Amino acid sequence: MNLFPTPGIQWLIQDVERSNEMTTWHKRDWAQFYELARRPWQRHRPPRPVYPTGLNRVLPAQGFSLSELDDAGVDLDQAERLGLPVDAGRIGAYGPNVTVLRDFVRSSRQPL
Repeated sequence: MNLFPTPGIQWLIQDVERSNEMTTWHKRDWAQFYELARRPWQRHRPPRPVYPTGLNRVLPAQGFSLSELDDAGVDLDQAERLGLPVDAGRIGAYGPNVTVLRDFVRSSRQPL
């Protein structure tokens, strides 16, 4: 007995059943993944921002503030292309972060 009289619906049901199947990685997929993960970066790693928390102490920040990016001459699109973390909630500019950003942007413009 056919529950779906039209062939179009049967095709749709089979397609949905096929898409619900789990796809697993084969051994060669894992080998390729680990080979890629072990490779060194082609460029320099992006710098990590810090913020001062008292006398002679800094802690890692979530990202560079918008004012730090502006002082370094980096817009949001360029920061995204370079892989720089941005924290729009941070206020103010910390001098060492601006210096590190300027150096990183300068080094990323030069061909390796």
